[in-house]
Amino acid sequence: MILTVTLNTALDVTYRVPRLRPHSSHRVTEATERPGGKGVNVARVLAALGHEVTATGFAGGPAGSVVRELLADSPGVVDALVPCAGGTRRTVAVVDAASGDTTQFNEPGPLITAAEWSAFLTRYEGLLAGARAVALCGSLPPGVPVGAYAVLVRLARAAGVPALLDASGEALRRGVAARPEMIKPNAAELAELTGSRDPLPATRDARRRGAHAVVTSLGPDGLLAATPQGTWQAAPPRTLSGNPTGAGDSAVAGLLSALTEGLDWPARLIRAVALSAATVHAPAAGEFDPRTYEEVRGSVKVTATQAG
Repeated sequence: MILTVTLNTALDVTYRVPRLRPHSSHRVTEATERPGGKGVNVARVLAALGHEVTATGFAGGPAGSVVRELLADSPGVVDALVPCAGGTRRTVAVVDAASGDTTQFNEPGPLITAAEWSAFLTRYEGLLAGARAVALCGSLPPGVPVGAYAVLVRLARAAGVPALLDASGEALRRGVAARPEMIKPNAAELAELTGSRDPLPATRDARRRGAHAVVTSLGPDGLLAATPQGTWQAAPPRTLSGNPTGAGDSAVAGLLSALTEGLDWPARLIRAVALSAATVHAPAAGEFDPRTYEEVRGSVKVTATQAG
C-alpha cells in the first residue's frame, strides 16, 4: 500500500464560464465537485495506475462530508481521513472557456486542535506499518505545527518507509532537515528554500540541506532531478496546452509509484513527466488522459546533466 497525507484536504469546486470578465456576472455552463488537496489528487492518480493507496489527513463539516462521499466513489482509494470539528476548506476554480485560463480561490482550512493533531499522529503511525511509501503533500491548516512535516518524515524513517515531501515555505524548510527520501518543489519553492534562482545549483543545495533526492518541476520544461546516482533533466517532446492544475501532483504519483516498483531514475522521470503532461489534457486534478500519457511516455527526453 502507498499512503498519501493531505493535512489540508479540500472540496474542489470547478466552474466553467464562456469568458471570465472582472466586475461582471457570469452564467456557469458547468459545475463539478471533486475531493481535493494535493495528496488526494496523488492518491487518485496512484489508484488509476493500479496501486493500492490509502488517503489520510483531516475532514470535517459539510464540505468534509462531501469529500468523504466522493472518495467512497473513487475506485482503489481507501479513506483513512481523521475527523475534525472545523470545516474542510473549499477551493473554487473558474475556467475561462475562451482562453483556457483558470482562476483559483483557496480557503485557508479548518482550525486543528491539539487533540485532533494527536489523533492524526496515532492514525498515521498505524498506517505506516502497512505502507511501502508515503507522500506528504500540500499546505498546513491552521493549528497544525509548522514543523509537522519534519515530525511525519522522522516517523516514516523510523518505520523504514520512504517519504516524498511536496510542500513549500517554512513547512518545506523544516521538513527537508528531517531527511526525507525525496522532495518535489517547483522552481519558485526551490528558490525560496535555497535563495538561488538557478535550478541546477539550487537543486544540489536542497540535497545538502537533507533531502536524499530533489526533483524540481520546471513547468513546461519538465523535471530536474539531483540524486545520489546522478543528475538528470527530463522534458516532454512538446508544450501541451490545457489546464495545468494538478500536473505536479501527477508527477508526485509517477515518482512514488516508480520508486515502489524499483525503477531506475530515468524511468521514474519519464513516468512523472508523462503523467504530468497527460494531466494537462485531463478535465480535473487527480486525473490524466491515458492516450496522452502513452504518447508522451514514449517521447520523453532524459539528459544526464552531471554526477550527483
